[in-house]
Amino acid sequence: MGDNTSSIYQGGYSSLSPQYGSIFTNYRVNPRTLGMTTDPRTANIVKDAANKFHTGARHIEISAVTPEVFESIPDEHLKEMNRLAKLVGATVSVHGPILEPSGLTKEGFSESNRQAIERQMLSAVERSHLVSPDENIPVTFHSSAMLPDQIPQKGKTAESVMVIMPESGNYGAIPIKERTFPGEEKKKDPKAEIERYNKEHWLERLDQVGQRVRIVGDELSKPAFTAVLAEAEKKAKKELTEEEVEAQKSFSKGAVYLNSSYNDMKQLFETAYTGSSETEKGKINDFYKQIESKATNITKNPNEIKSALMMKEIIDDGIELLKELNPKLIVGLNDFAKDKAAETISNVAFGSYKKFKDKAPFLSIENPPAGGAFGRGEDLRGLIEEARKKFEEKAIQSGMKESEAKKAAEKMIGVTWDVGHINMIRKYGYEKENIIEETEKVAPFIKHIHLSDNFGMEHTELPMGMGNVPIKEILEKIGKEGFDAKKIIEAGNWWQHFQTPPFKETLEAFGSPIYSMNMAPYWNQNLGLQQDYFPGYGQMLPQTNYEMFGAGFAHLPVELGGQRQGAEGSRMSGKGME
Repeated sequence: MGDNTSSIYQGGYSSLSPQYGSIFTNYRVNPRTLGMTTDPRTANIVKDAANKFHTGARHIEISAVTPEVFESIPDEHLKEMNRLAKLVGATVSVHGPILEPSGLTKEGFSESNRQAIERQMLSAVERSHLVSPDENIPVTFHSSAMLPDQIPQKGKTAESVMVIMPESGNYGAIPIKERTFPGEEKKKDPKAEIERYNKEHWLERLDQVGQRVRIVGDELSKPAFTAVLAEAEKKAKKELTEEEVEAQKSFSKGAVYLNSSYNDMKQLFETAYTGSSETEKGKINDFYKQIESKATNITKNPNEIKSALMMKEIIDDGIELLKELNPKLIVGLNDFAKDKAAETISNVAFGSYKKFKDKAPFLSIENPPAGGAFGRGEDLRGLIEEARKKFEEKAIQSGMKESEAKKAAEKMIGVTWDVGHINMIRKYGYEKENIIEETEKVAPFIKHIHLSDNFGMEHTELPMGMGNVPIKEILEKIGKEGFDAKKIIEAGNWWQHFQTPPFKETLEAFGSPIYSMNMAPYWNQNLGLQQDYFPGYGQMLPQTNYEMFGAGFAHLPVELGGQRQGAEGSRMSGKGME
């Protein structure tokens, strides 16, 4: 007749099987390394943390990702978090506000804005010290908050490259073209495209000034002698001839254009100085010394004919020098932003180190969702290396030994690796092995981990094991540092829709031990024959019998065995045969 037990018994695999559980990731994690975040929408961190400690979590991350929310948390509440954590034997970390450390905005870059962001980040770090004044806690900041990372589809090259004009701070994209003209590099190359743009547009700007000067030169050379003579006679209060009057008018007209060309050339030198190498800047400084007396005289006597003639000399000589230079009118936005962000990160880390020494909160820089700048392994690694280098330079300048500075830099600047964020490169055609490769590139720098699962298409946050993040391979690639690191559960979408803490599901996904002996039974075995871990006494203590004959459990919480919340009677006062 076959096996019909499935129709009358809805149990599962044996609870003795260590592989049981549909969301088990096959990677076991010590539950003490798991933590949850406070609700990023509220500044009432003490109440939210207290509720989540009830689940058994022994680490809480204050998720103050919105600057306004972080500023709404009183210092006393941060201190209270420290007392609460000590009371329950837990630890606390901080996710700082999501800011753009490079200082770039949608309008462009300004150094004043970068400095404002730096002060905001340093304030967040200093206040985070109140949460755990006796430990080096991680304070997570995103590597970027608004800059894009132009990720090409797998197997293809990027169609454009983001660039910025250092002189103005404006940025945008230029297309990367495949060249067909003989002698041109046919392969699409972003760096070659930037170099080509700089060369072509620099020569074009020089040519525009040069053409105007040539035209002005003709206007000035013909009447110049007559105009000089007329100027002398005018000073002597002699009457000018018609030829002299016309010569003065012609010269004045040419001088107007010449003055405009002179201003354009000065601007070209400012642009060249901003975007030139140190060697080229040396040539510019030498030229400035040569023309200093003439330029000073022109400023003092701008309307004299002699000044106009000196302008033309300076322009002619200046154009010749500018032709030898190759200034960077534009640079890659990624390189520019990396330098500025590294400056901010290093300054904040060094400020924290100077103020709090061995108890200083350290900066842990997180990869943003794929598509944001420095979101991939190699790019994030480059940012951290640059920030540590700048930190070391500052530390050495302050009197620290090189070896000590290097050690301090490694301690104060690390990486928070968000496994859900990197999984989102799947929407660009990348696969599991590519995600693992990205992790491998940055693994030595990882100090902190954010856990969330998704399917690689959207920035969703589910408990681990519910999407396709290859968490087992990721954690294995990170190694012991990843096994020991705090792993923060970020499951905002799960909470939004299902309104329950994701801690139990995470314990199941990682097959964490139920008891403190670090041995079976495991949370991924809690369904099995018993249906769920401790939801009731099953057939051992049939609920219906107790309700029928007395001593019912109906009014207990579900977690403690209650199943029929609507039943009447108190805990031990069932109504017998009624």
